[in-house]
Amino acid sequence: MKKYFISVALVAFMAACGGSDSTEKKDEAAAAPAKVDVTQTPEYKAGLALIAKNDCLTCHKTAEKLVGPAYLDVSNKYAGVDTAVAYLSHKVIAGGSGVWGSLAMTPHAAVSQADAEAMVKYILLLKDAQ
Repeated sequence: MKKYFISVALVAFMAACGGSDSTEKKDEAAAAPAKVDVTQTPEYKAGLALIAKNDCLTCHKTAEKLVGPAYLDVSNKYAGVDTAVAYLSHKVIAGGSGVWGSLAMTPHAAVSQADAEAMVKYILLLKDAQ
């Protein structure tokens, strides 16, 4: 009879130990935030369309330097900077030089402030799209 009680106690102990492990895994999975696909956001799509519509791709590529810096380099440099959208959208419209070398970016005065901001938001989202 003692063997029976010991066996039942051993089985109960093993079941209790095994159950907590799966609960911990469930808790870890629930705590991990789901990664959002930024390429499906309206901001990403709108900015991409505007960049394709304008002459941006003449001097810039997404992942490699052409005449100007790669968009990923810009995204990495300005990630987390609160004023990045305002600063960079102004640079798109007014042009400028000195940040990425001596070659000047031509002004794009025909681009509206809203369109420039949408393009910059797309570029900044590229960091999260990798």
